[in-house]
Amino acid sequence: MSRSMVQNLVIGVSDGFKKELEIQGVGYRANAQGAVLKLALGYSHDVDFAVPAGVTVTTPKNTEVVIEGIDEQLVGQVAANIREWRAPEPYKGKGIRYKGEYIFRKEGKKK
Repeated sequence: MSRSMVQNLVIGVSDGFKKELEIQGVGYRANAQGAVLKLALGYSHDVDFAVPAGVTVTTPKNTEVVIEGIDEQLVGQVAANIREWRAPEPYKGKGIRYKGEYIFRKEGKKK
């Protein structure tokens, strides 16, 4: 464990870690404004997510969020906290998902 912790420190400083999130849903969007990530996720209000120090959040498109930093645990935790606001649901697939994540789709009600 000690060896892998030191290896992650070296990789973090030299290359950095990155997580990418995709937002799917009508009207769902994200906008990075300095140290605040504004999320419109279908609630009656916008969600203001305060980005912690040591992590940078960018939005290349309004439906993509890129989280980068040197601490692998912190990058993953920030991505999980953002995803927690709207986890992908299995019927329509709306929500925030990791890039490349497969969501098992369920069949709706039958008449």
